[in-house]
Amino acid sequence: MREFDDDVLECFLDNQLQLFPEKVAETLDEAEGFLEDCMAVVVNSVDEIVEYFEEEGIDMEGAADEEILDADEVFDIGDGRYLIVEG
Repeated sequence: MREFDDDVLECFLDNQLQLFPEKVAETLDEAEGFLEDCMAVVVNSVDEIVEYFEEEGIDMEGAADEEILDADEVFDIGDGRYLIVEG
């Protein structure tokens, strides 16, 4: 069973250049392998993004939701979920 569904993988493939200077994956399988290797996570809300960043020691205090969503590491899957990838 896949840890990341096709919507997540396609979102990453389509938007990976927002975080990396060149493509790191060309196929769904490559994207899945890459996301597993870098321990990417899928969360269900902006609040969960903030929680994740706090747990990782990234100070987001005072950041507006828009600023959080604009972080290079945050990918909007488009269905209310977000993919967080640490570059």
